[in-house]
Amino acid sequence: MWSGRVSQPLDTQFEQWQRSFAYDRRLLPFECAATRAHARALAAAGVLSAAELKQIVGGLDELEARCARDSSIFDRSDAEDVHHFVEQQLVALIGDAGLKLHTGRSRNEQIATDLRLFVRDAIQKTRLALAELQSALVARARELGAASMPAYTHLQRAEPVLAAHWLLAYVEMFARDAERLGDASRRADTLPLGSGAVAGCAIALDRDAMARDLGFSGITANSLDATSDRDFAVEYLNALALAALHLSRMAEDFVLYSTVEFGFVRLADAFSTGSSAMPQKKNPDPMELLRGKTGRVQAAAQTVAFIVKGLPLAYNRDLQEAQEPLFAATDSILGSLQIATGFVRTVGFDTARMRQAASTGYLNATAAANYLARRGVPFRRAHEIVGKAVRLALEKNVEIEKLPLVDLRALSPEFGADFASAVALDRVIAEHDVAGGTAPARVAQALAAAEARLAEQLAALKEEAGAHA
Repeated sequence: MWSGRVSQPLDTQFEQWQRSFAYDRRLLPFECAATRAHARALAAAGVLSAAELKQIVGGLDELEARCARDSSIFDRSDAEDVHHFVEQQLVALIGDAGLKLHTGRSRNEQIATDLRLFVRDAIQKTRLALAELQSALVARARELGAASMPAYTHLQRAEPVLAAHWLLAYVEMFARDAERLGDASRRADTLPLGSGAVAGCAIALDRDAMARDLGFSGITANSLDATSDRDFAVEYLNALALAALHLSRMAEDFVLYSTVEFGFVRLADAFSTGSSAMPQKKNPDPMELLRGKTGRVQAAAQTVAFIVKGLPLAYNRDLQEAQEPLFAATDSILGSLQIATGFVRTVGFDTARMRQAASTGYLNATAAANYLARRGVPFRRAHEIVGKAVRLALEKNVEIEKLPLVDLRALSPEFGADFASAVALDRVIAEHDVAGGTAPARVAQALAAAEARLAEQLAALKEEAGAHA
């Protein structure tokens, strides 16, 4: 591609080492789409005839179809990158008309455009996958109904909650991830084509028409920035890193709760493995792998940020190294979301075991302090009194509501005969009746709100897909 300037062949090892076609060939659909838009702009500018435009568009359609039918075409090519590949193949298909396509265009703007198209498409797919996972969590939360379980702080039993409330906590996390991705998509939605190598195009191409052609909402404002910008990729990867982090947190809960020590969930055979040495084992491998794959996504975000951080304007070949982590993180998060959704849909819940755990271990101690506070005891004093009651209950090996009333009144005369019923499990859960709390009515509201939000998300995604088509 630069044989006019260089008279000697490249070092063989370097020539192979510097290629990107092995991984950027996945950009072929985006490269062909951008090339069609460029060809139409060249025709509008009088550079291509109507016949040449028809040849080029037809050739690109044929090339895409051939590659979809037979991927060995890629393996037989000696192209350096996907841009080189398309040009080679197009010239082979239609002749010299293909050689005119690079008029007014640089690979610097081509890769910037292809990657924006890739990220925009990947965000759409990821948001759909997040919606599927949220839907699965909401459906399971509805199934759990009034089932209770312990909530934990410091991994110690804290207070009882509805199990649905626990699952809805992850729905909120994944909803934020979808919002972040949507926000990132808006900043990726500008077209770099027409920026040339660095200074802009010397031909009067209609950049706005190209943007409309490719479903972009606008065009980039500065050619130096447009050809070297990878902010959209860094922002996208950071949003993925948070989504992967949330997947990892959810996975850790399921790993813990599937142990014999907890016993809250039962692993489905379709989403668990055994041991080659220990016949009794049933392992939560999908959840463990979700935790592990988080590292890949986090590393990808850091890798691309480090690649960009020291680059002078404008394009530098270092940016080629941003592609593999971008692709790897995308593949990792989409696969992880699909597996997580399948796992959530099939995992079993031992609601009796969860309720038993929520009913023991003094999880109603805070409710007991609140009981005294409602009777005029300052909360700090009430906290101390209930702490002493817990200590006494531990000595007697009973729950605090099982302590004799005489023992309780020795600690505070405010304890009444209604104490045991006031700190019963269902009563304690129902007391947390504030927006965002675990009271059944509030959880029912949260479920309805989550379902409505998901319906809105899916409608918006459908509309965006149509705009980008």
